[in-house]
Amino acid sequence: MDREFLIDLFAGFGPVTIRRMFSGFGISADGINFALALRSGLYLRADEASFARFEEAGSKPFSYETRARTMTVRSYWQVPAHLFDDTDEFATWAKDAFAAAQRAALSKRPKKRAASLGANEPAPARGKRRPAAAKKTTTKTADKSKSNKTPKSAKTTGKAAAAARTRRGTTAPKASRTPSKRPR
Repeated sequence: MDREFLIDLFAGFGPVTIRRMFSGFGISADGINFALALRSGLYLRADEASFARFEEAGSKPFSYETRARTMTVRSYWQVPAHLFDDTDEFATWAKDAFAAAQRAALSKRPKKRAASLGANEPAPARGKRRPAAAKKTTTKTADKSKSNKTPKSAKTTGKAAAAARTRRGTTAPKASRTPSKRPR
């Protein structure tokens, strides 16, 4: 699948951003990824609300193989073959995939965010940071004998201290610089 084909395919959905990703492309709208175009096919984002629809169409979830096993990613499902011929129905499936991606993005947002904002302070735009609050200043007492600070520990630093810790067994010895003998 090339970029021009994807642009034509998603034309009924609306404007999309297509970026290189893995061995293919990531397709997003409004900064939210909702589709993957890889060597193995085109995949749309899915969630609990749309799993059954993909299963009924005979689609399978995205999977890849590692050295040890096959990993299945249920959040992306292969686009059914009949959708490549019907761009209007494909646009409907793409809109559903975008909605699933939006729901996933909302569920990942921190819950504490609304409570931490001030009453008159607007929320920062996505990806923007709020300016840091002014640091509080404290006054120090003139009488240091009444201070509750504990003295610094007698921890020593330097080569001699590291050697002493190694002798006591508190620091692991340095690993050898020879390459590992694991199979490739």
